[in-house]
Amino acid sequence: MRSEDLRLNELVEFREGRLDLHGRRLVLHSLDAFAQFRRDLVESVGADQARRILTRFGYFWGQADAAAMTRIFEWDSLEEWLRAGPRIHTLQGVARIVVHSLELDQEAGKLHMEVAWHDSGEAEEQIVELGRSQEPACWMMVGYASGYASFCMGQDVFFIEKECRAAGGTVCYAVGKDRESWGSEIDPHLPYFQAEDIRGKILDLTEELKRKTRQLSEQRQRLDQLEQTGRPPFAEVHSKAFARVLDTANRVAPYDSSVLITGESGVGKEVLARHIHDLSPRSEKQFVPVNCGALPQTLLESELFGHKKGAFTGASSDRQGIFEEAEGGTIFLDEIGEIPPSLQIKLLRTLQRKEIRRVGESSTREVDVRVMAATNKDLGRAIEQGEFREDLYYRLAVIEIEVPPLRDRPEDILPLARHFVDRFSEKLDMPKLKLHATTLEYLQDYPWPGNVRELQNAIERAAVMCQEDVMKPEDLPPKIARWTETEEVPRDSAEQTLARVEWNHIQRVLEHTDGNKTRAAEILDISPSTLWRKLKRNDEEE
Repeated sequence: MRSEDLRLNELVEFREGRLDLHGRRLVLHSLDAFAQFRRDLVESVGADQARRILTRFGYFWGQADAAAMTRIFEWDSLEEWLRAGPRIHTLQGVARIVVHSLELDQEAGKLHMEVAWHDSGEAEEQIVELGRSQEPACWMMVGYASGYASFCMGQDVFFIEKECRAAGGTVCYAVGKDRESWGSEIDPHLPYFQAEDIRGKILDLTEELKRKTRQLSEQRQRLDQLEQTGRPPFAEVHSKAFARVLDTANRVAPYDSSVLITGESGVGKEVLARHIHDLSPRSEKQFVPVNCGALPQTLLESELFGHKKGAFTGASSDRQGIFEEAEGGTIFLDEIGEIPPSLQIKLLRTLQRKEIRRVGESSTREVDVRVMAATNKDLGRAIEQGEFREDLYYRLAVIEIEVPPLRDRPEDILPLARHFVDRFSEKLDMPKLKLHATTLEYLQDYPWPGNVRELQNAIERAAVMCQEDVMKPEDLPPKIARWTETEEVPRDSAEQTLARVEWNHIQRVLEHTDGNKTRAAEILDISPSTLWRKLKRNDEEE
């Protein structure tokens, strides 16, 4: 899990009279009311004691959120877990927090972190009720950041606010370090952090909440058993691989050059072709797709080029083909690798001369269309085997775009899933439809052999099966919700599952590195924590 993937509506369950962060009850409070409370506190016990109380309050808050984050998610790294603190604090409306630097030496227990708190609500409280201060005043923010980072690191980490809007600064800015790195500079600040064994209490509470969560999930499954007796969000692309695909698509869209889109089934080749068409000067005209593998040769030729009355049995009238139907627009030839050789010649002539000849006619007709094609076949091998014309390939592949499978761009899984949630929320009239936070791990861990199409179908199923408009892991297709290896298959067998192929490859890499997991993770291009989870999951299944 990555910190940037956190969404408030997936973390917090909103119910009448109750807000829950996975077992922790939350309440909303007014900033104005808290500002008045801050003023009363300062006037009652003095600024020094008020700072101590609010700092300790923030510290406990941060520790509790850090515990919740590790209870809900498995993080890609300690750094991502640390970054989740500013992210969740931002989602809670406290401030817009930007991490300017984070230097971590996990083995040595060293941390140096610098954050900016833009539009801090606490600084605003100070200014409104007490006026400008002589010193930084974001006491709860300091406590929160210190408590969160201390819990993650398993040792004392303290933040000091170096600049504050309440004290006349342009922004609230804080620096956090482990206690040893601060040296004597931290000594004057330590009294404000004194508290009883907060971490121990939080850990006990976390374990209790885990037990309660499992019990509630099991109870819900039993109740369920008794009762039962388009277009992708390109703006949400996170992966570099698909960003390069879109960059190429956007570059070629204004021109009439032929485009060949390749990739596995379900990756969204037609969707990408429509995207190119929508950005092209032909966008006001039709986009006409045809599946070249779904029709026999005679019907496909008629479908593409049209026919004259009486040209063959059943041709009772003249009929225009798709090339004429798409005049001025775009024709999309899906599964172009399935087109028979005799028809390849006619298609090549059409591409070269911009004209077609209807079946049964001797005259030609000029056509003005842009041609895009797609295939999941290896056309290079098809050319070597004499199944596909090389000259046709080069006519079609003036621009060739390979769409990577979803497993090679895992950063896009959650944005796509959320897009489909929005789509089915509207389609199924479920305005409050959302993903449960625990479902995110299942979506990210599954290899998606059916690519984007399988993800879309999985979200639709979960939407239909879920209770109270919240999609939980048990609402996903069983093979996703309980993704395990159930049978041993020889390593070289063509019948082994994708999961087994992955596991075998991990084993080979570990053998190659003599069991060095850090080096193995580098070769596999995954984080050490991800490799650890995969190894742990396999051990549990065995």
